[in-house]
Amino acid sequence: MDLFHARQHLWDLARRLYPNEEQWQNAWMTQYKDKLLEEGNIEELVASLRSIQPSSAEVADKIRVEADYFEKNAERMRYPDFRKKHLFVGSGVIEAGCKTVIGSRFKQSGMC
Repeated sequence: MDLFHARQHLWDLARRLYPNEEQWQNAWMTQYKDKLLEEGNIEELVASLRSIQPSSAEVADKIRVEADYFEKNAERMRYPDFRKKHLFVGSGVIEAGCKTVIGSRFKQSGMC
């Protein structure tokens, strides 16, 4: 699971929890992104998300959706383990490789 996309899910939630409060969003992200997500503590992240008392039904639904997302993909988010094995935690390298290979193929003479 691409680390950047996992971070996006947390940022979306931070913006819902603290609309127009960038300082609170950043503080929340420090706790959830740096201390839980990037350290591979996904079960603790999910438990923390589920313990949040939302201000509205819409935010409660967003929390549930995101907690389910992290719970479902927990084994694909063991970023410290992946780094120890010298594996990529982002999809950028693969995306760039595909773009290069496919792009060079289609740019040859006579290709459509």
